[in-house]
Amino acid sequence: MRVRIRHETSYRYASPASGIIQTLRLTPRNHDGQFVLDWRIELSADCRLAQDEDAFGNILHTFSADGPFDELSILVEGDVEKQEMAGLVRGTVERFPPALFLRETPLTHADGAIKDFARQLEDQDGNRLDVLHALLAAIHADVTFDTDPTHAGTTAAEAFALRRGVCQDLTHIFIAAARVLDIPARYVSGYFHRSDGVVEQEAGHAWAEAYVPDLGWVAFDAANGISATEAHVRVAVGLDYLGAAPVRGSRYRGGAETLGVAVHVIEAARQVQS
Repeated sequence: MRVRIRHETSYRYASPASGIIQTLRLTPRNHDGQFVLDWRIELSADCRLAQDEDAFGNILHTFSADGPFDELSILVEGDVEKQEMAGLVRGTVERFPPALFLRETPLTHADGAIKDFARQLEDQDGNRLDVLHALLAAIHADVTFDTDPTHAGTTAAEAFALRRGVCQDLTHIFIAAARVLDIPARYVSGYFHRSDGVVEQEAGHAWAEAYVPDLGWVAFDAANGISATEAHVRVAVGLDYLGAAPVRGSRYRGGAETLGVAVHVIEAARQVQS
């Protein structure tokens, strides 16, 4: 499958901002089953875009812009060739041992309710893959996808108490529960090509990867109740959302800020060579 992505993030300021600094994790990497055919970033501000890598091997772009300006837009666009890997994640940049991803963060803190939920799924035979699939099914069944009650700073414990949330929240719950069971798990940000014909989306997508001995990293999408497929375009990983957030930054002045996000994901037609 060839997936075409267009993702625009726009900011409008109540009064002119005098400057802005942004960090972008918006560029996917090649790995087994994923090949980036074309990718570009465009900024509305006149500035230099510097490329680097973060500690996890994510492609990182940073820029700073001097105002004044009333609005700023960031556009990424490109095509990615995907192949089915049955949820297996291989050929990725791995700079840390899996045990690092047992580390708890404020967003993935497991309270008593999540601990009890996770321990009910423990497999006495020690089959981690079966446990992870049971965890995936349980979260998908028990936590309703709902865009209203949560926000970017909602923790796994808060979302689990509500039994509602978006893909970020379900992913944090999955990660928190997996770590309770001593299974390394991490957050993935990226894009998802929907099979229902919907191409206009309000945000990117999020899912988790968990480490299984003898298999390696395996991807689980709790929002959809499936292992990741060729429809998932992997962009960045981290211990939680903050480590893999597509856009993070700060600004100087500017008053109230209005954020707009438009994501367009379609299956692109392959070119036929004569």
